[in-house]
Amino acid sequence: MGVPSGELLPSVDPVHRSRWKMKNKHKLFFMAFPFLVVTFIFYYLPISGWIYAFYDFIPGIPLSDTPYVGLKWFKTIVSNPTQTAEVLRVLKNTLAMSSLGLITSIFPVIFAIMLTEIKSGWYRKLVQTLTTIPNFISWILVYALAFSLFSVDNGVITHILVQLGIVDEGYNFLASSSNIWVTMIVWYWWKSLGWGAILYLAAIAGIDQELYEAVEVDGASRFRKIWHITIPGLIPTFFVLLLLSIGNLVNNGMEQYFSFQNAMNKDSIEVLDLYVYNIAFANNFPFATAVSMLKSVVSVILLFAANTLSKMVRDESII
Repeated sequence: MGVPSGELLPSVDPVHRSRWKMKNKHKLFFMAFPFLVVTFIFYYLPISGWIYAFYDFIPGIPLSDTPYVGLKWFKTIVSNPTQTAEVLRVLKNTLAMSSLGLITSIFPVIFAIMLTEIKSGWYRKLVQTLTTIPNFISWILVYALAFSLFSVDNGVITHILVQLGIVDEGYNFLASSSNIWVTMIVWYWWKSLGWGAILYLAAIAGIDQELYEAVEVDGASRFRKIWHITIPGLIPTFFVLLLLSIGNLVNNGMEQYFSFQNAMNKDSIEVLDLYVYNIAFANNFPFATAVSMLKSVVSVILLFAANTLSKMVRDESII
């Protein structure tokens, strides 16, 4: 039985209520404090390394003995035609692979919906476990798996294709730049599909079950329940993750591409993060820092632009 508002509730002293709120705010602050420290150490403290972009720094020589050159390395990106062409090449690779990731970001949503539609509990858990485990496999092991499947001499799939007469001789898929962007996105989703669906499974579990029971009374089919209840319930989660992905459009990591790169596909597989790594270890540390700085600035601009667009279109934002 509900309690009439303002009738049986004990009166609360406003001063006591204010102290209670302050006490809980302090508790929340101390609970969040360790995470603030970790964030500062691992995300903000390394920003101090940006100073190397303004010096002719050579590893092994103290920064105090290194000449200050101002914006020299930033100007090199646009003043040197060869260098500009290199940056544009890796930028094209980065945007192409990130765009494919954005286009296919609907896959975890579809996979999560399909999982929830499996009625057999043990079979659903088996599928979810088998698709989540690859997320914990390193990219080096993923490449080892790809090599065992597609190597020219001993690859399992290559051997089957030759035995069936589909191809005359083994084709070196791993050393080819043809369709390398599609190949990379296929390997990415093989590794992360189950892991990416976990958030959507949690969102589906949070949908009010009375909504499903109500439409079942009206005779709605399984597809109608998905279309009118499940998908609208997943849209807020999908847009939040999409905004974060847009903010990371030029920040797609390097482990996968580092593992699969070789002399034959380097021009098509080298993304910005891998490019920064390669030129840094080619002893051009200041230029690598300058490119990395510009990448971070572009990522922040993209995140705020996507956030503003979301606020204009959906009246919701994450910042």
